[in-house]
Amino acid sequence: MPKLDTEKRICFVGGGNMASAIIGGLVAQGYPASNIIVSEPYAAAREALTSKFNVHTTEDNAAAMAAGPADVVIIAVKPQVMKDVAAGIAAAVQQHKPLVITIAAGIRGSDLANWLGGNGVAVVRVMPNTPALVGEGATGMFAAASVTDAQKDLAASILGAVSKATSWVEKEELIDVVTALSGSGPAYFFLLVESIAAAAVELGLPADVARNLAAQTCLGAGRMMIDGTDEPAELRRKVTSPNGTTEAAIKSFEADGFREIAKKAIVAATKRGEELGNALSK
Repeated sequence: MPKLDTEKRICFVGGGNMASAIIGGLVAQGYPASNIIVSEPYAAAREALTSKFNVHTTEDNAAAMAAGPADVVIIAVKPQVMKDVAAGIAAAVQQHKPLVITIAAGIRGSDLANWLGGNGVAVVRVMPNTPALVGEGATGMFAAASVTDAQKDLAASILGAVSKATSWVEKEELIDVVTALSGSGPAYFFLLVESIAAAAVELGLPADVARNLAAQTCLGAGRMMIDGTDEPAELRRKVTSPNGTTEAAIKSFEADGFREIAKKAIVAATKRGEELGNALSK
């Protein structure tokens, strides 16, 4: 992971949960709060960010970018308002030429660059996920051709503050796949834990016992994949004794088309990301 450059001034346009998570990760790694400014329309959110992280805040997007001025602008707003937000900061982007990082799902980098005035705006699209809120995020990243290697390292170091895995993709359309896999992925595991815990409750386990055992099993299995060298298929094989309880469960999964269910889910989420990109580019 590239080392954080603590001299860079970072402007967050939008101060919601994901922005707050990234700010918290940066500050926890020693990034000076004095080099971070957040533009956020809601007074309560601004006050919370100032109180928690001691960062500068404002409700004026363009003013936030001009303070310093910003070397990096992280746009953390809803996709539906991105075009209007970009129009409001375009002049500042053209003047100061910062690296622009967007976490908005569906917004294509070329569209954002055009909304920001074009002329080679350096845009990096990133797709973190909600475990970033606890420092365990996974982030996919795509850099436009105008982004330099140094800027790619800078983007990776910033997202690395809250992500245990950061991976670049070479084609922008693959960000939609990343969104389907890891961006939406936490919900899939929550659903699995919810479902298997509910089944255990029906069989007599207390709800708190079932929830805790299922959640820790999910965490432990993930840790084995992260810390070990075996592929998931091999880990599954090792825990599946012939004619044992695990094999009975796996056979039930397979009989009900588990793999096809998972594939259809990823395809559906990827398709929806493409649809959002098409709709929001208009």
